[in-house]
Amino acid sequence: MARDMTSQPILSAKGLVKRYGRVTALNNADFDLYPGEILAVIGDNGAGKSSLIKAISGAIRPDEGEIRMEGEVVHFASPNEARKAGIETVYQNLALSPALSIADNMFLGREIRKPGFMGNVLRKLDHGAMEKFAREKLSELGLMTIQNINQAVETLSGGQRQGVAVARAAAFGSKVIILDEPTAALGVKESRKVLELILDVRSRGIPIVLISHNMPHVFEVADRIHIHRLGRRLTVIDPKQYTMSDAVAFMTGAKVPEEAVAA
Repeated sequence: MARDMTSQPILSAKGLVKRYGRVTALNNADFDLYPGEILAVIGDNGAGKSSLIKAISGAIRPDEGEIRMEGEVVHFASPNEARKAGIETVYQNLALSPALSIADNMFLGREIRKPGFMGNVLRKLDHGAMEKFAREKLSELGLMTIQNINQAVETLSGGQRQGVAVARAAAFGSKVIILDEPTAALGVKESRKVLELILDVRSRGIPIVLISHNMPHVFEVADRIHIHRLGRRLTVIDPKQYTMSDAVAFMTGAKVPEEAVAA
C-alpha cells in the first residue's frame, strides 16, 4: 500500500522537549507518520531516538511539546493508554513471557474470559477462543510454521519469537505499530522472514515506525527515513534518492542535508 502524503499524519509530534537533569534528550523534536507508510527512524547512539519513541508510545511524558493522533492532541500517561489509542510497540526484548504458550503471550494483559457466570464471577479464561484467535492471526501473517499454538515461547527460534510479537502487535495495534530493532540478533534467513512480515503488515494498511541500525534493512523496506541527531529531527529523506553512505553521514554530522524537512 502506497503512503498517502496528501492526508494529515496519523501520528505526529511537534516541539518535544525531554530533560533528565542537565541532559536534554529531546530538543524541540518533531515527528510525522503518515497513513500506510513504513517510516524508519535512525540516529547515532545518544541521538535521542529512544526518547522520541518512548514519548510517542507513552513510556515517558515530554516536558514540552505536543503529540497528535489523527489530528487530535493526546496525552499518554502510560504505554497502556497508547495501546488503547491503537499504538502497539514491540521492544527489542520483545516483552514475551518465555514459559507461557504462544496463545497466552498473544493475550497477555488482554485475556478473554468465558461468557456469563463462569467468566464474570469465577473469572475463568476462555482458552479456546484465545487459541482460535491466535491461530487465525498467525495464519494471516504466514506464521503457521509454528505447529502448536500451545507450545511455550521459550521453545521457539529468535525469528519465530519476533513473529509472535509482531503478530500480537498487528492483532491489537489498530492504528500504528512501532518496531524497535526487530532484526537485531537474528540470522540472515530469520531477518528475511521478519522483513517480509513487516511488509505484509504494512500491506494491510497499518503504518509502521521502524527503529533500526541495520541500514540495508532500512533502505529495503522504508518509504521514508527520519534521521535523528542531537535530540531532534535533522531531516527526512527518501531512500530512493539518497544512499546508505549519505544517511550515515547525516547521522554522524559528517554531511549536512541541503534542506531540513519542513516542520
